[in-house]
Amino acid sequence: MINPDDFIITKKRKKYKFAKFANSPLCFEFDAWAYKTADTVEIGAGTSLFSVALAKAHPEKTFVAVDVKADRLQKGAYLAMELGLQNISFLRARADQLNECFSPQSVGTIWVTFPDPFPRPRSARRRLTHPLYLELYETILKKDGSLLIKHDSRDFFHWSLEQLVEQQWRIEELSFDLHDSGLAREYKTMTTYEERWLEEGLVTNFVRATK
Repeated sequence: MINPDDFIITKKRKKYKFAKFANSPLCFEFDAWAYKTADTVEIGAGTSLFSVALAKAHPEKTFVAVDVKADRLQKGAYLAMELGLQNISFLRARADQLNECFSPQSVGTIWVTFPDPFPRPRSARRRLTHPLYLELYETILKKDGSLLIKHDSRDFFHWSLEQLVEQQWRIEELSFDLHDSGLAREYKTMTTYEERWLEEGLVTNFVRATK
């Protein structure tokens, strides 16, 4: 049986997280976003701890973590503030708004980390590796920029590879078990969910593609 008080507590907690997002100088709503360039952008960043780790490792670069849920993004934002990072921002926006957030050919690297696979065929257009999104990524990526994708679902990953090939992206690096590969250590920086899934015995599929 659901306790009504539990619902009230959860609702208050979510409001508190939204308030934290609004009060962080590193967090931005879509309509208040002014930056138009970035070295690295993570799409569907969730808690954005992955982007925070990259920003900490590369203080010479700029990072933007993008997600539609402010209550998730605020976690990474407050960690970044604790670490004193000045090279990362947190943007609440949809993936289909990217071309309004960044100037054409202004982003060096785009990460798409463990997006919702939307397994039903009728939901394919919502997948963040659908051709509609690939076109957006191509628009904002620099000519020598890279699109990097991580996912635990082999079905989703295979489908994504098919979309990349059909849209004439070049597959530069590929692994069906990233953490057992000889690819760059930076690629193996883990998201919150990735740590959990690896503990459960799942593997990380990875691809780096260029245009």
